[in-house]
Amino acid sequence: MIQRVQTLYLAIMIVLLSFVTFGSTLFSFVNETSRFEFSSYGIVEYAKSDGNILSNENFPFFIGTSALILLGFLALMSYKNLDRQFKLGRMVFFIYFAMLISVIVLATFGDAMLDVETGRREMGLGFFLFVAGFPFSFLANTGIKRDKKLLDSLDRLR
Repeated sequence: MIQRVQTLYLAIMIVLLSFVTFGSTLFSFVNETSRFEFSSYGIVEYAKSDGNILSNENFPFFIGTSALILLGFLALMSYKNLDRQFKLGRMVFFIYFAMLISVIVLATFGDAMLDVETGRREMGLGFFLFVAGFPFSFLANTGIKRDKKLLDSLDRLR
């Protein structure tokens, strides 16, 4: 299990997603009076003058990232059954892709959803960590597919 490269890729993806899940800011919108920060738990509006919380909207993004972590862990632990690992890896990849597209759309058009005029958009550390985990899910699927082809070719030789 440890010697396979997809184990490393899945472990890196799980670590990056866990940093995103536990509250790092994905992006924020800033205007003259307030700052809207979007994290995995929701959107929080802070007053720009004194930093007090003006409003808090829950947005269950942490459920999706937690599901990705659990599916990635299941794919990591099903190393003995390559068919199941390949199916779980593909599921993780496609769910991750859908969540990545939704985060990019929210980062681009989120101020219109909040009905506020923003002066600027700022990307947080969580956004970069979330985007950085996506190639690792792809690389893990590539490694799983390569192992599956290798074992299929060995079975044909027997």
